[in-house]
Amino acid sequence: MTTTTHSSSTNLQITYEGAVARITLTQPEIRNAFSDEVIAELTAAFTEVGGRPDVRAVVLAAQGPAFCAGANLNWMRRMADYTREENVADAGKLAEMLRVIYACEKPTIARVQGDVYAGGMGLVAACDMAVAVDTAGFCLSEVKLGLIPATISPYVIRAMGARAAHRYFLTAERFDAAEALRTGFVHAVVAADQLDAKVDELLKSLTSASPNAVRACKKLVLDVAEREINAGLIAATVQGIADIRASDEGKEGVQSFLNKRKPAWLI
Repeated sequence: MTTTTHSSSTNLQITYEGAVARITLTQPEIRNAFSDEVIAELTAAFTEVGGRPDVRAVVLAAQGPAFCAGANLNWMRRMADYTREENVADAGKLAEMLRVIYACEKPTIARVQGDVYAGGMGLVAACDMAVAVDTAGFCLSEVKLGLIPATISPYVIRAMGARAAHRYFLTAERFDAAEALRTGFVHAVVAADQLDAKVDELLKSLTSASPNAVRACKKLVLDVAEREINAGLIAATVQGIADIRASDEGKEGVQSFLNKRKPAWLI
């Protein structure tokens, strides 16, 4: 299978291999810490891959010993002199990047090969699933700097739950991959030499399923999560299953199952 590099900069690289897009952070020398420039590039990258009809899944990866150490020092130095209005505009760009990753139409996997700190926790949490090496460390370190993890909080709290967030937001303790797994922040923890095999296992599942159903399932989770179960939500789920059953891929999937043959998207 051919791998093509579609675009790259000193900050990140986008490659395409079959139906899989990989967005890789490429600044290991600064532990892939991000700046306003990286935020703009990640927003554009996820917008690009999310809009491509040939892409069925997206992997967010990083080079070097750390996955992402949060904000880089030069950006933090600039922020230190920002007015409140400049801080609002700056935080808004980070919030938009996280929203674009979270709402990407294609399923997303964070391939966590090393430590994740502060804002980097938001990157992992905004992805649909995460696989980490057993040596990775995690930390929501903001309170040590007199800050709070405000912009990333909607995604991190959804990923690890409020109970774990109460502890780790408040203490800024570093926790290991086993604890990240226990809280649900990551879905699997493996040895370093098994990381790609585990990611590939997930990719195989994602790319063998109905593309339309995967896209609709992701939207279903976003629409239903943490909502009150009331008549409006129940009605919306009834409409959702009716729509997918009546769709071309829905009909093809059921017919292929009943007739014991492969569905068209696997042929």
